[in-house]
Amino acid sequence: MAQRDKTLDRILRGTSDANIPFSDLCQLLRRLGFDERIRGSHHIFTQKGVEEILNLQPQGAKAKLYQVKQVRNVILKYRMAGEE
Repeated sequence: MAQRDKTLDRILRGTSDANIPFSDLCQLLRRLGFDERIRGSHHIFTQKGVEEILNLQPQGAKAKLYQVKQVRNVILKYRMAGEE
C-alpha cells in the first residue's frame, strides 16, 4: 500500500487522528488536487469546487487533532477518497 493510501486510510478510519504526521497530511492534500499557500506556519489549502478553506498549522511534527477531523470531513463531503 502506497504512503498516500496509508495516510488516507488512517485519516478516514479516525482511530489515530492525534498521530498523523503534518507533512503526510499536507502531501495528501496536494495529491488530492489542493493548492497550497504558506504564510508563516499556516498552510492554507484551497481547491476549485470546494467551499471550505483548510488552514493547517503543525503541532510539533504532528497535525492538530481538530484539523485532521476537518480534512476527513472535507474528503468525505466531496467524495475524494477514491481519487488521485
